[in-house]
Amino acid sequence: MDYAAHARVIAEDLVRLRRRIAASRIPEKIVDHNLIIGTWNIRGFGEIYKKWDENPRNPKRNLRAMVYITEIVRRFDVLAIQEVKRDTSGLKTLLSMLGPNWGLIISDVSGGTKGNSERLAFVFDRRRVQLSGLAGEIVLVSSDNNPVSQFDRTPYIVGFQTAGEKFSLLTAHIRYGQNASDRMGELTALAQHVAKEIRQRAQVGSDESNLIVLGDFNIDDRGNNPLFQAFVSTGLFVPNQLLNLKTTYNTKPKFYDQIAWFMDGLGLPFSEQAGVIDFVGAIYKDLPILQTTYRISDHFPLWAEFLIDRSTEQTAKVLGIDPAMPDPFASIPD
Repeated sequence: MDYAAHARVIAEDLVRLRRRIAASRIPEKIVDHNLIIGTWNIRGFGEIYKKWDENPRNPKRNLRAMVYITEIVRRFDVLAIQEVKRDTSGLKTLLSMLGPNWGLIISDVSGGTKGNSERLAFVFDRRRVQLSGLAGEIVLVSSDNNPVSQFDRTPYIVGFQTAGEKFSLLTAHIRYGQNASDRMGELTALAQHVAKEIRQRAQVGSDESNLIVLGDFNIDDRGNNPLFQAFVSTGLFVPNQLLNLKTTYNTKPKFYDQIAWFMDGLGLPFSEQAGVIDFVGAIYKDLPILQTTYRISDHFPLWAEFLIDRSTEQTAKVLGIDPAMPDPFASIPD
């Protein structure tokens, strides 16, 4: 992307957006050190208006909007995206703006009225992450004697590898429904399937190892909220750093989006760093906030950092030292 070709209004927005990104404390991507994983529901991410000026009709998302989306996405190593539509021209424009070092893997369209013609996707920086070969949509076990309703929008699991580490990401967009109780069935079914089916396979060293579950689960609140409790009922852990962060632009905080894993099933060290990028007010200062959601999104991207540098841990093991100590090598003389 040629930043020198941008109009002044875009350049000013980018400066403010970069301040917000920095304020989120998302770490820089460092080779052979860390892995930045995220999730973002990009509202109705389908066809775009392939011009820089405003579209008097629909879609409202134009090339200017795609510059801002690209600026955020490039901070990740792997990003799960929900609400990708049947028309993938917006996603392809994103890949073009990101450049030739970025890759994409995308699910089929979820059919029927409840599926809303949606796909799930992962974009990833191929300089840092590669596909492991695993990719599949989650289908619940059903039989004539025990028929089971499938997900309205089929969850999607993909395997990746980096610096000798394998990990798998499962993303979902849970049914919203008419009220909160309509979401309980899918949330419970997903939590149980992940715990019983995928977790068991991961324990024997399959491609599903180091499983991280992330996406838009339409959970209104955390803590004692019944939907959140259904999500974590089988052992999924949401890091404390994300527990009190709203994930949508609404005045009333919403916590629809989540990143979670099983504590005993994750070999990738979590750096204790995670957050959300709140872009509201930094861009499109000439438009009402609601109009910004149709150009960018009504959701904020979530991120979490994992460590892939095992050198300290391995060196400490050789020396018989606990690597978790504040200064594990203090006893080693100069």
